[in-house]
Amino acid sequence: MCQSNTLQGPELHSGKWLQFPQLALRRRLGQLSCMSRPALKLRSWPLTILYYLLPFGALKPLTRVGWRPMSRVSLYKSVPTRLLSRAWGRLNSVELPTWLRKPVLSLYIWTFGVNMKEAAVEDLHHYRNLSEFFRRKLKPQARPICGVHSVISPSDGKILSFGQVKNCEVEQVKGITYSLESFLGPRANTEDTKVKPASCPNSFQKQLVTKDSNELYHCVIYLAPGDYHCFHSPTDWKVSHRRHFPGSLMSVNPGVARWIKELFCHNERVVLSGCWKHGFFSLTAVGAQNVGSIRIYFDQDLRTNSPRYSKGSYNDFNFVTNNNEEGIPMRKGEHLGEFNLGSTIVLIFEAPKDFNFYLKPGQKIRFGEALGSL
Repeated sequence: MCQSNTLQGPELHSGKWLQFPQLALRRRLGQLSCMSRPALKLRSWPLTILYYLLPFGALKPLTRVGWRPMSRVSLYKSVPTRLLSRAWGRLNSVELPTWLRKPVLSLYIWTFGVNMKEAAVEDLHHYRNLSEFFRRKLKPQARPICGVHSVISPSDGKILSFGQVKNCEVEQVKGITYSLESFLGPRANTEDTKVKPASCPNSFQKQLVTKDSNELYHCVIYLAPGDYHCFHSPTDWKVSHRRHFPGSLMSVNPGVARWIKELFCHNERVVLSGCWKHGFFSLTAVGAQNVGSIRIYFDQDLRTNSPRYSKGSYNDFNFVTNNNEEGIPMRKGEHLGEFNLGSTIVLIFEAPKDFNFYLKPGQKIRFGEALGSL
């Protein structure tokens, strides 16, 4: 009996030592589960990064003892993109030495395929920093404006989606939709927009349409880093209201747009709404990663990516006043605003049922070219 105990002793201790790392890890994970959600996210974040980066599933054994990595979407959402975008904005505003401007900007031109022959100023030494280069102007003849069709492209870019709005859902990219009401926010009350009586109060889409013979349409244009970054009025209309949604600043690259549901509802955006000859019309400038600055030329009070605004809120400004009962009139092709780096423009508007788009999904388009007409 004694011999049996002495033989089993080392084996027993060996088994305990083999089990000790797993027991300790289980205990540690148990402590993590008792933490508050922000503290848990902070502790789990570095481990999750290593989980996805290390080769050969090096950290996969952790999942067998109860640990679960954050999803890639949750991990990306936890990145402080607003703070990083503000830092990027300050970096872009740093004046470059004259001798460094050409090599830095030439690298950017080569990387993103910028056509400098269209720029109003082709001399790279003219641009004191990256921010000025992003907001470069074009030669007047570089973008002729189509006068035949009623709606033109407000910017250079790539067509992600277009068509009729159905069931209060707008297509983000093919097969991925988001809520129209979440995107635009509650209906703004303005004096110059004729809101149809709420015969169907639960349908936000029907409240936007002012005539029974009309439909609601949408068009999404993605601006890549190499594109011209100013945007213009897509038609003749009156801007009566501005709504600013502080939010995240995640990338709006089409690949990310397929990955994150309701991406445009999460990101910071500026919604300009009003009316044109057929009823409701809106243009929304959606911010993106490293694009903390959205500027609207006629709106001097607008401040985007500001620390004083909290995510989940929105700020309204009404352009219709006692002194200005018309709002802000915009002519087709008129300068409207600008981004830094790249972003997205979303048009949502009312038009008769025979309105037709002259587009293909994924096609490249330039400011001034036709989007559609009756």
